[in-house]
Amino acid sequence: MILSTQTDFLGRLYGEAEAIRMIKAAGFDAYDFSFFRMTEEPGYPMAGENFRDYAKSLRAAADEAGIPCNQAHAPFASSFGDPKRDEERFELIVRSMEAASILGAKVIVVHPKHHLPYVTQAEELKRQNIEFYKRLVPYCEKFGIKAACENMWQRNKPAHRIVDSVCSRPQEFCEYIDEVGSPWVVACLDVGHVALTDEDLALAIRTLGPRRLQALHVHDNDLQQDTHTLPFTQKIDFAALTGALSEIGYEGDFTLEADNWLKPFPQELVPEALRMLYKTGRYLAQQAGKKN
Repeated sequence: MILSTQTDFLGRLYGEAEAIRMIKAAGFDAYDFSFFRMTEEPGYPMAGENFRDYAKSLRAAADEAGIPCNQAHAPFASSFGDPKRDEERFELIVRSMEAASILGAKVIVVHPKHHLPYVTQAEELKRQNIEFYKRLVPYCEKFGIKAACENMWQRNKPAHRIVDSVCSRPQEFCEYIDEVGSPWVVACLDVGHVALTDEDLALAIRTLGPRRLQALHVHDNDLQQDTHTLPFTQKIDFAALTGALSEIGYEGDFTLEADNWLKPFPQELVPEALRMLYKTGRYLAQQAGKKN
């Protein structure tokens, strides 16, 4: 099973070409490219006119290091409820899909729209999202990359707690994928988000099954905050994760989204912390790949 991790934190600290080289040096099979800075940093190359040239330069650096890009993550949020802003964000998402295809990614995670309160607007969000992902399909076909919908959460601010959002319920997640009805739109299960919305992790994996479930975001949390840290350091049941993946014969890649583990370390120790992230991910990927 291919093991990868995202470039986000490392790319900000060392530059994205060096982040890719570091991920390779730590032992990972591939890297997951993060496009978050497109909406955060004026002058970021992926948001400029020469984004294709920048993507090609990163592809060349990765090819030289001997590591492919297996997965990417589009900028988010995907919606704001304002037509002008939503269209501008859609254009950036499409741009990230094209850049990801240049890097070589086969899957790009695209957050569903969830700007409305889920508790009262679940059906409206579903209508908007089916339309949204169907609109992405021609670009998936053009660039040869699958768009992966992700299970989300929202915050009940008065109660200071996390609550359900789009695709947090496994059956609804299946309905989203099935109603879009395209092999270009698949599911990315965020393990931490499952825990935060009180769903059963193994049941979610079994419900999605191997046809829908083609990507993962793996990280740990305390079941209360979306901490995105090293597995086995907080409260998620990773035996349930690997057992269920093995049970369904999961054929996708194993991608860590646990950058927050790296952030407290002095810069001199980040490569060693990254190596620990790799070792933990490798153990989990091996467990998930075992036949029952």
